[in-house]
Amino acid sequence: MADDTDAFRRYLRAKRTVDDRALDRRLVGILRERLADRAAASAGPLRVLEVGAGIGTMVARLIDREVLPPGETRYVAVDRDAEALAGVGPYLREWATDREGPVSVETADGDALVVETDARTVRVEPVAADAVAYAGERPGEWDALIGMALLDVLDLDGLDALLDALGPGGTYYFPITFDGGTRFRPAHPDDRAIERLYHRHMDEKPDGDSRAGGAALSRLREADGSTLLAVAGSDWVVRPADGETGYPADEAFFVRHILDTVEQAVGEVIAVGGDGSLSAADLDAWLSERRRRVDAAELVYLTHQLDLLGRVDGDA
Repeated sequence: MADDTDAFRRYLRAKRTVDDRALDRRLVGILRERLADRAAASAGPLRVLEVGAGIGTMVARLIDREVLPPGETRYVAVDRDAEALAGVGPYLREWATDREGPVSVETADGDALVVETDARTVRVEPVAADAVAYAGERPGEWDALIGMALLDVLDLDGLDALLDALGPGGTYYFPITFDGGTRFRPAHPDDRAIERLYHRHMDEKPDGDSRAGGAALSRLREADGSTLLAVAGSDWVVRPADGETGYPADEAFFVRHILDTVEQAVGEVIAVGGDGSLSAADLDAWLSERRRRVDAAELVYLTHQLDLLGRVDGDA
């Protein structure tokens, strides 16, 4: 169990550089401007709720990119996975050690941490809870709501409760929302069958949807009491670094984790009958070839995703 937890935390750390490249900069800029305006109009700390927060990579990113405005921010990081959340402190301390510029991470009351830079004080409060239930108990409380890689694992019927947690004029930001494309290069004859069964596994989960980005886009466009302000692609592209040996940072581990996920998901579909297009032996051969390509720094991995940003109606 400890090995699984450590591996998942490492995956979330490795994912940061992949997400950094993928996030649409225009939407990040809109978020920065809206949070600055909100902070300027507020008497107290800016209040941010992140759902599906994992080990805290997003709050670190928002500080690095100066998306959180100068001054004080209360940042509540909610995730149903308590073991992932237990990695917030270690991750932020590691990030602070490696970061250029003055930054400190101190323990506050309970599990809270206070991150201080020369211009910002961010109180990070990890909370192990169901995102929709937590938000539903706190209507109108937040200035901003963030959910990265969330809507493809969330029943979209829970969107209303999440948006209701925002105060009038509050901003929502749902980046890295999977939208139905999984590709590996060089091509392999079984790629299409693998992708089809992998997406089928997503669709058969109670809260899963391999086309979540498009579905969320439709819901948010039609939602009463809110306005979708911007949408952009945020595709993952993981490939060996040009002119160098291997993948950037820890991205080889990231790709191996993706292959492990495909192995488990597609294997489960095949075990209950599949669709006749792929056998367990075919899957094993495909995985062996893909893992060999990773070891040789030859495999490219791509997915299609959307970033969505908007506001709830009303004035603060």
